[in-house]
Amino acid sequence: MELLLKATDIYVEYKGREILSINELELYNYDRIGLVGSNGAGKSTLLKVLLGELALPGCIVNGIGNFAYIPQLTEAAWQESIDHALLGKLGVSGLDTQTMSGGEETRLKVAQALSGQVHGIFADEPTSHLDREGIDFLIGQLQYFSGALLIISHDRYFLDKVVNKIWELKDGKITEYWGNYSDYLGQKEEERQRQTAQYEQHVMERARLERAAEEKRKQAQKVDQKTKGAAKRGATESGGRLGHQKTIGSKQKTLYKAAKSMEHRIESMGDISAPEKARTVRFRQSQALALHNPYPITGTEINKIFDNKVLFEKASFQIPLGAKVAFTGGNGTGKTTLFQMILHREAGIAISPKAEIGYFAQNSYKFNRDQGVMTFMEDHCDYGQSEIRSVLASMGFSPNDIKKNLSVLSGGELIKLLLAKMLLGRYNILLMDEPSNFLDLPGIEALEILMKSYAGTILFISHDQRLLENVADRIYAIKDKRLCLIKE
Repeated sequence: MELLLKATDIYVEYKGREILSINELELYNYDRIGLVGSNGAGKSTLLKVLLGELALPGCIVNGIGNFAYIPQLTEAAWQESIDHALLGKLGVSGLDTQTMSGGEETRLKVAQALSGQVHGIFADEPTSHLDREGIDFLIGQLQYFSGALLIISHDRYFLDKVVNKIWELKDGKITEYWGNYSDYLGQKEEERQRQTAQYEQHVMERARLERAAEEKRKQAQKVDQKTKGAAKRGATESGGRLGHQKTIGSKQKTLYKAAKSMEHRIESMGDISAPEKARTVRFRQSQALALHNPYPITGTEINKIFDNKVLFEKASFQIPLGAKVAFTGGNGTGKTTLFQMILHREAGIAISPKAEIGYFAQNSYKFNRDQGVMTFMEDHCDYGQSEIRSVLASMGFSPNDIKKNLSVLSGGELIKLLLAKMLLGRYNILLMDEPSNFLDLPGIEALEILMKSYAGTILFISHDQRLLENVADRIYAIKDKRLCLIKE
């Protein structure tokens, strides 16, 4: 066991909010860590601190190893010492960064990191823009990498295959969990169940003490009333009668003392927060939007040439009513183009006349940024405010977030808002192009639940293996210019 890096007194504050407050972190040669947390929790900032790219007052970072860094997509100068054989396997045909796709640029960064003689690799969303083949190859390379790993990723399948420990960053603190991401989820569920049991026990015990204290007070009040009555009647009575009054007064005092003791026990119990309950969202669809065609979208022997490249050649598919249908395939195989063909009702594609299609694209969103969140959500929506709030809460929006204008939301928050708006819109068919990109893990898991609960039909493009497994009723893969049904 070799200590590769130790950092102490990591403290970061931004606009009065504590981002990081970590006393000590250690990274060993056997560590393969997935760093998880909500958008804005400070994950990327922490990586930069540990790498020495961000110096903090009072923070000391001691490392005895060399570390490679795979950042999120940014302009960068590439080292010349790159394993070109590995580069080829990763699907990067050249080093012209001006003409590279996002997937090729990510593959180049991965090849660069794996080519160096390093003790560990720090990576910030290394699967971004990689197709399924690229992700699987990256998993294989990292599984055989002998050094330490510290990886930020929203790909649960990738984390399950690569890491053996999870660092959860929440409220500026790190909590460590042994195992991969699925193990982490299991441990979190056990924590939630324990918290629920403790909360229920706390509530029951508090209620029992409150009832007992109230009963003692009532008994004392009855004794008090008897004492007062006896005092009136006993003004002319013998000393024996007065002696009995003393006994009654003593009993009254004991009862009040018992009630007071129980009140002190209630105060000493303090408060325990109720565990967060899983929110359930009930989607509905008006009769006006009801579709009756068992296959509202079909493609029959469709053909498509784009930029002199044949994408589809006599390709066919059927979308069942109410199904959640996924489309997969390598980068550049025509998935997004197929969605555009459906939207434009191109030759060979038949769509139900009553279809109302909502489209979530990967980019190019246009909206009034000066709008408030609720105003934006209520437009073109048949749901009430309470239902909208419930959906937004499930996607991680706080009551305070809902009062904001769109202009102050982060990129990740805007993506979640747009997804929520589309799910609540006046549509009966949704086309979703990589909906999980740029979402944090809680956001992806919430999106899964919403997609499965959605009353209409969903077609979606994704490389997220867990999203495919958990949501898709059927999966089409684009292979050899055809659409192959691989899950039904």
